[in-house]
Amino acid sequence: MKKLLVILSCIISFGALAQSPASPPAVASQKVGNTQVLIKYAKPSVKDRLVFGTKEQKALVPYGEVWRTGANEATTIEFSNDVLVQGKPLAKGVYSLLSIPGSSEWTIIFNKEAKMWGAYTYKADKDALRVTAKPSEHAKTEQFTIGVSETGQVTLDWDKTSVSFYVK
Repeated sequence: MKKLLVILSCIISFGALAQSPASPPAVASQKVGNTQVLIKYAKPSVKDRLVFGTKEQKALVPYGEVWRTGANEATTIEFSNDVLVQGKPLAKGVYSLLSIPGSSEWTIIFNKEAKMWGAYTYKADKDALRVTAKPSEHAKTEQFTIGVSETGQVTLDWDKTSVSFYVK
């Protein structure tokens, strides 16, 4: 009997370990000119929730507030060389990639503190660069996704919102 209980408990434990996390890790990597761009992030899902909107609407990601641009740890973005982001200079290195969503404009933040959980310890005085980008509407994307093209377009897609910024 004890053997059977041990076997059953092992099967249940292994089954729990085999389940995928709610916000699985992901990587976007692309060479843009001579520069390697590497983005590490976690992919939350919509799950029938209002993703972007106001606090009053009880949006998952409220307009006007700093967001980790993903789930779990803050998303990181690494550049192997100095780059221009939306035409503004940014030194090579690893940054947390945060954002402040808005209905008509987003602020994209590159913060020198690459290791942080969410945006809870975010400090604006550690920002290396802030740029703006315009959101657009597109077909629904259930899981948050970041893509990087060979031309340097970095696109954030989630729910019915898409936001892009450009790296050279």
